Amino acid sequence: MADSDALRTRWLNALRGARGNTPGISTPDPVQYADDLLARWSEPQRRYHTLDHLTAVLDHVDVLEKYADDPDLVRLAAWFHDAVYLPDRSENEERSARLVERALPEAGLSPAATAEVARLVRLTVTHDPSTDDHNGQVLCDADLAILAASPGTYAAYTAAVREEYSFVPSEAFREGRAAILRQLLDLPRLFRTPYGVAEWEAPARHNIGAELELLLDTPK
Repeated sequence: MADSDALRTRWLNALRGARGNTPGISTPDPVQYADDLLARWSEPQRRYHTLDHLTAVLDHVDVLEKYADDPDLVRLAAWFHDAVYLPDRSENEERSARLVERALPEAGLSPAATAEVARLVRLTVTHDPSTDDHNGQVLCDADLAILAASPGTYAAYTAAVREEYSFVPSEAFREGRAAILRQLLDLPRLFRTPYGVAEWEAPARHNIGAELELLLDTPK
């Protein structure tokens, strides 16, 4: 169970770190932004993209922070990357990025910092950062780290994803999910940071392969 008070503290620390020591800055109470985001991540249509997922991504960013150029901007991007989430919509990342562009200037971030957070959120559409995009590599690896979870945790993840897409008929879901898994397995690398490659690549490929095999063996 996610700890909302701990998450508020993490939000405040990331926001303060991203704002830096700008003198004379005057903004609304930053806690109100945390509370808005916490409410978004607690919406009833979510089964996987919940506060637990947010916490996990932030934890993984902490593991990978030495690879990022601006770790606190990556943390803010983690907060926003699924802030708008409706399973039956395809523009969630874009709407989340637009939320960044409205909220973070008001919260005291510079235009350049705001633009970087919004860019990172949009990057989660493809999870395909360039070789010199260190912030993007950290965010994408942190978001995909669930793929390398223990078998039990991975099974819970796949079950939660299916619940989020409960409106999709079983056969259509199997076909769509299998296509996604094949695309992942066809990538030369799932992870881009040195840590992700060393620690997560092999177990992630094992989990994806096992899930794909199970999908293909499921009676229609």
